[in-house]
Amino acid sequence: MPEIRLKTPQEMALMRESGRLLAAVFAYLDGQIKAGMSTMAINDLAERYIVDQLGARPASKGQYGFKYVLNSSVNHVVCHGVPSDKQVLADGDIVNIDITLERGGFIADSSKMYLIGEVSAAAKRLVAKTYDAMWEGIKVVKPGATLGDVGHAIQRHAEGSGYTVVREYCGHGIGREMHEAPEVLHFGRQGKGLVLREGMTFTIEPMINQGTARTKTLKDGWTVVTCDQQLSAQWEHTIAVTADGYEVLTLREEERV
Repeated sequence: MPEIRLKTPQEMALMRESGRLLAAVFAYLDGQIKAGMSTMAINDLAERYIVDQLGARPASKGQYGFKYVLNSSVNHVVCHGVPSDKQVLADGDIVNIDITLERGGFIADSSKMYLIGEVSAAAKRLVAKTYDAMWEGIKVVKPGATLGDVGHAIQRHAEGSGYTVVREYCGHGIGREMHEAPEVLHFGRQGKGLVLREGMTFTIEPMINQGTARTKTLKDGWTVVTCDQQLSAQWEHTIAVTADGYEVLTLREEERV
């Protein structure tokens, strides 16, 4: 297994700042995303805000040859949706916006679901239960817990709600690099897997489907969709393991209690 990069207090402070800035990007987009807007327009708004207003770098742009600042995954797109001028959001759509941001040498990664106009009750439920599943995973994070505990908590909530968990894609360590060790599965067995330690930082980002968990990648080489064309939802935060629990580094203002 690749080495786990534990963050020093100084590095954690830099990651916390990147996470704060990324949360601000979503706060800005909250007032912008609506029916009639193309996913490319969302991409361009995010890029200008990150670069011009925050003085930060959109970390996804150029990563693995990807040309854009964010992924925009609409309805049955599971993840890695590519922004397009031709894809215009319509009333009733659900869309995941997934953004990474680097500042001070450290990267934050987060995604949020947006409900466009009047969305069906079934779609609303999927989005809400996926959000809850993410938090079920986050809440078990602490030194001495395992990644299996995290995956089990997510899987139990999602499957208990009648949904399936996508298995091909997972969370990941993060820091100076967008993808570091370890891989963070969204299913698992309690007590199994890597034991968590203070200073670890990683994403938790479950992809939850209405129907089958099976997915396929489209010819563009990026866009992942459900095999049965039923809806998929995803939420994501960057998490730090603290001395006595966890800290959500990308926590948004509406999530603070």
